[in-house]
Amino acid sequence: MKALVLGARGAVGQHVVAALRGHGHDVTPAGRSGSDGGVRVDLSAPDGAVRLREAAAGQAVVINASGVEEPWIAGELGGAALVDISASSAYLVALRACAAPSTSVVLGAGLVPGLSTVLVGALETRPGDEVDVAVMLGSGEKHGAAAVSWTEKLVGTDVHAPPEGVRVRNLRTRRRVVGPDGRRRTYLRTDFADHVLLDDLVVRSWLTLSNGPATAALALVGRLGKGRRLISGAPLVGSEEWSLQATVRRTAQRLAATGSGQSRATGLLTALAAERVVSAAPGRCVTMADVVAVDDALGVLEPPLSRVRPAGR
Repeated sequence: MKALVLGARGAVGQHVVAALRGHGHDVTPAGRSGSDGGVRVDLSAPDGAVRLREAAAGQAVVINASGVEEPWIAGELGGAALVDISASSAYLVALRACAAPSTSVVLGAGLVPGLSTVLVGALETRPGDEVDVAVMLGSGEKHGAAAVSWTEKLVGTDVHAPPEGVRVRNLRTRRRVVGPDGRRRTYLRTDFADHVLLDDLVVRSWLTLSNGPATAALALVGRLGKGRRLISGAPLVGSEEWSLQATVRRTAQRLAATGSGQSRATGLLTALAAERVVSAAPGRCVTMADVVAVDDALGVLEPPLSRVRPAGR
């Protein structure tokens, strides 16, 4: 399989490249400089669309790990599939609307959305069920520029198209949740994209950090609605552990996964989505849950992840 990776030198992109090459695929790295044997594709430059169209020619799949969120990307691929790791709800909705009918697209590949979407999809639900997705990210991990920028944009903004139909401010509402490790933590309502990708369910996403004081600082910034720069300048305290837990409110059924290293996990899961989308979703916009089974998703990650059985079983 021939694959073009946008943002190949980034925190996630480098893991996508390594994973795909490790599986024997022909990978072309791409970035703003085109160094290290790659091609130059600067999506934010005036010639970005032309460069992308040239680089995508003959590729089976294009992975967007650049952090650039431009819906027109889906229209410049010349028949190649697209896998986008963005967690921005508004962008993924626009991307789905702009994709050509013949273009295969995976919306929100990676950890969250991505593995979180797979976990929700594996639950036993009815249309309209309320599902809580509790996300813990490692505050001790040095995240890529795109991930930091995404977090900064949450400050002072609203959840896009919340399922409640009323205004919901990011990082304001709190919920105490017992995570997969048995510890009770404070989680903050956060605009991950699962609620717009799984629109037959009422999905609410919640974020906590592996370090309690770091979560408290994030909550303070969210309450004040300002101080975005404090996020990028925050010290790396705590572990690199992450966890996801999806719970159905009606039945208390839950599925969870844990691991270490958010960027690497996102890269490995994105590579898996890229391998699957070419054959599993011809000409469709899909989620990770449409092309990847939960056991397959957990199987690509190291160390092995835990899976919490449904309550009462």
